[in-house]
Amino acid sequence: MQETPIIGITSYLEPASRGHWRDVPSALVPHAYVRQVEEAGAIAVVLPPRLDSADDDHRLVRILMARLDGVIIAGGADVAPELYEAERHPSVKTLRPDRDTTEVAIAQVTAQVDLPVLGICRGMQVMAVAAGGTLEQHLPERVGHDDHSPAPATYGSHPVNTVPGTRIAELLGARVDDVPSHHHQSVATHPGYVSAAWAPDGTLEAMEHPSSPFRLAVQWHPEQGTDPRLFEALVTAARSYAAGLGRARR
Repeated sequence: MQETPIIGITSYLEPASRGHWRDVPSALVPHAYVRQVEEAGAIAVVLPPRLDSADDDHRLVRILMARLDGVIIAGGADVAPELYEAERHPSVKTLRPDRDTTEVAIAQVTAQVDLPVLGICRGMQVMAVAAGGTLEQHLPERVGHDDHSPAPATYGSHPVNTVPGTRIAELLGARVDDVPSHHHQSVATHPGYVSAAWAPDGTLEAMEHPSSPFRLAVQWHPEQGTDPRLFEALVTAARSYAAGLGRARR
């Protein structure tokens, strides 16, 4: 009997209100991530951010990763430009240093132990920066439109073309006609990763690590769509990890 894999999903520390309780600090992630993981056959757990994640050679993150079978580095706020030694563009939104610290550590530790990872939107950018890459801070300046992020709290829609021979192409085919999109930044350089999909305007839409069993990232928001294939592939990889090296490490 196969064990059910456990997938961690990174989250915000955010004020939330419930009933008479107002602005209570809470670990939050859109439930769409949880639903996709559960429907793909795994157990979802929320990973709250913490500023001490980088201490002691990522000791806390290493302890946590040893108890998981896969990770989603979720979407969210802009990554601090200081992490890739760039001056801050005026469009850069409120930064979240706790998420940056935690998620960069997660990206680095999972790369070392080959834990299956799916990066989504900000998650793709975190993975690139953690590997020594850089970001394009305000995409509309280059592409001349706002299709990737048309309005606050609104998802855009556009096609992506996958790169032949990549894992993303194997999973999704040569083209995806309609992906949900909400980002004004994009990955510019990504050491160690290969480009796996592009938007028609030349924006990098996916990347993957060629020597890892499952280390993929997409710039769009598959959790908001109806296509489960990326989540199913992550869970399949996590199940294999749990059956092999992952379980042996426990």
